[in-house]
Amino acid sequence: MSDVRVLIADDHGAIRAGLRLMLDGADGITVVGEAADGVAAVTNARALRPDVVLMDIRMPGMDGIEATRAIVAEGLADVLALTTFDLDDYVRGVLAAGAVGFLLKTVGAAELVDAVRRVAAGDGVLAPEVTRRLLADLVAAQTPAPPPAPGVDDLTARERDVLACLGAGMSNAEIGRALDITEATTKTHVTRVLAKLGCTSRLQAALVAVEAGITPPREASPRASRSTSPGGS
Repeated sequence: MSDVRVLIADDHGAIRAGLRLMLDGADGITVVGEAADGVAAVTNARALRPDVVLMDIRMPGMDGIEATRAIVAEGLADVLALTTFDLDDYVRGVLAAGAVGFLLKTVGAAELVDAVRRVAAGDGVLAPEVTRRLLADLVAAQTPAPPPAPGVDDLTARERDVLACLGAGMSNAEIGRALDITEATTKTHVTRVLAKLGCTSRLQAALVAVEAGITPPREASPRASRSTSPGGS
């Protein structure tokens, strides 16, 4: 299998250098380029065709949200956004633009490498700290609860279970264990859920699940899933 090709986009050179240092030493990952702003990120994504773009959200000129929208619209790469605790509004924006995950800039090397590999494999990545805060804000804003998003009523019972697990921030492997289905079957269900909901990423679907109040059955909770998987992320 060829290496996962990564493009790093951040307006701070020291952060780019730190991210490159963490990734360059990992087996199966190659940093193919860097970008100091959104325009350069889009230009370099077109030229270098990375598998994953690590995207800072706040950058001068074209920010990470607009750059993500352009990269996703052209199908150039999957985008893994980088954020800090005080950027909840920006997180919502980058998810709506099509990012498949987000991490805190304080991420450690092992977690970063794992996240890049998971995104390249078609999975999503959620920083638990930011996810809890983001989803709590969404839940708090639901007074009254909004109507279900188009497509929710078209889901089968199993697809609703999968959507609920996505809303709980579970990976494909965790969903498979929780619902007692194979990871390949999980991927098929996730693909169908995204198509029915008109979502471009599993994280957009997760927000739909939260907004619709769809929660996983107790036996499929993230905690239950993780307890059966030592080392699961």
